[in-house]
Amino acid sequence: MSNDHLFWMQIGRLLFAGVGFCTLLVLTGEFALVHGGDVSDTSPSQSNQPNSFSPSSPETAGLQAASWILTVPYGAAKMAYAIGGGIVGGLAWAMTGGNMEVATSIWMPSMTGDYIVQPQHLTGEKHLYFVGVSTEEPL
Repeated sequence: MSNDHLFWMQIGRLLFAGVGFCTLLVLTGEFALVHGGDVSDTSPSQSNQPNSFSPSSPETAGLQAASWILTVPYGAAKMAYAIGGGIVGGLAWAMTGGNMEVATSIWMPSMTGDYIVQPQHLTGEKHLYFVGVSTEEPL
């Protein structure tokens, strides 16, 4: 086999793994939303917002479907970015003789942030962060 063919096989495997992981994220997305800690203590009936949707409304169903559909390409791109950041951060750590501050300054922005698109992102209630925040304090 030629080197070019092997390269494309590796790219295909990486994409297959990324799509598989994103599918797993989508399938478990509701579990992450329920246990994510960003749940308000008020029920929808106690909400002060006049435009809040009921859980069974067509608008909410449409937002949920759109967020699931958008999560697949977004999650794949985010996973590729996070994997790339992990590799580059590891190389930076090795090249600097084990300097964790340099590696962490690469790892934190690339590996944190949002991995799934939620309906609140589509309505503007929450911001969607592709790149996470870097830590100000060293480890």
